[in-house]
Amino acid sequence: MVRWRVGTVAGVRRRWVGAVEVDVTLLDGGSMRALAYPELVGMPEAGDRVLLNAGALLMGLGTGGYALVVALPDRLPPDPPEAVDSRDAGHLVKARYTPLQPILLGVDEEASPHHEVLAAAEDLAGLPVVTADLHSALPAILAGIRADAPQARVAYLLTDGGALPAWFSRTLSALREELVGTISVGQAFGGDLEASTLHSGLLAARHVLHADVAVVAQGPGNLGTGTRWGFSGVAVGEAVNAIATLGGRPVGSLRISDADPRERHRGVSHHSLTAYGRVALARAELVVPDGLDPALAAEVDAALAPLADRHTVLRVDTTGLDAALRGSPVPLSTMGRGLDADHAYFLAAAAAGRHAARLLTTAA
Repeated sequence: MVRWRVGTVAGVRRRWVGAVEVDVTLLDGGSMRALAYPELVGMPEAGDRVLLNAGALLMGLGTGGYALVVALPDRLPPDPPEAVDSRDAGHLVKARYTPLQPILLGVDEEASPHHEVLAAAEDLAGLPVVTADLHSALPAILAGIRADAPQARVAYLLTDGGALPAWFSRTLSALREELVGTISVGQAFGGDLEASTLHSGLLAARHVLHADVAVVAQGPGNLGTGTRWGFSGVAVGEAVNAIATLGGRPVGSLRISDADPRERHRGVSHHSLTAYGRVALARAELVVPDGLDPALAAEVDAALAPLADRHTVLRVDTTGLDAALRGSPVPLSTMGRGLDADHAYFLAAAAAGRHAARLLTTAA
């Protein structure tokens, strides 16, 4: 449960879109690194007293290794300027029934300027949608898209398997110029548009943001238990079903690695095999990059052979993708490993992006 701490902001470390990192001096004289979301708690300043949820930091969790600012109790932010006593400014509640639940304007609700468009929207008209089970795949997928379709309008759908606030992701903050918009779906929030479900978010990507390609992936800080089913990224399979139901074209980015020390994630991760092989009921195009080490390629082929009847497994040329990855506007990192340390992982994501981009040329 919650492990509370009280302290005083000693100084601000850095800022990015939607978040502020601060140093906090605790009452007992210790210190902690903490993260505040100004939209929820206000803008912290040196000298502010802060209430912290310190559990993730004390446990030494990786991505979640911050104390989180719950409140600035002596300097609460003002109420938002828009109406809060009616539904005119939205009534979409996320992180529902938690103490910091935000009330937001949903892209498709009655008060939204996009309500009429989305009320009439029925399908994605063949929109290519790349699905990935880790947030770290996003910049690599974008690199692959940009390699062949530099002008493509790309939307990102942030699902709620990892960080709920879009603001947590420094990667996403740095990629804002690369995206036509971010849509936070389910319990996730903080995107350019808010959607209650992945289905309505996908329709908003196509009909509101006018995306040429979309990417669906959870935020950073995924949940995993070391079991086949106990991983938040398994929802990738449900994303495939939603995309197909709405008439989109699912493109599966596979989690491929020969660098992960855990056997279950070597070759094709068991999470990809579960998501696409057991959860996804609709057909997707699963992309395997050319140019893998022969031993790894053989391992990947063997792992994907049982999926060949239910999905289209295809190889994609990777010429130029290494250069595209090295030109990424954000650092590439997955599980603490960079591009050279886990090249196959990022190459696989970029190849999925390239395939989605090439579908645009085919459709044209």
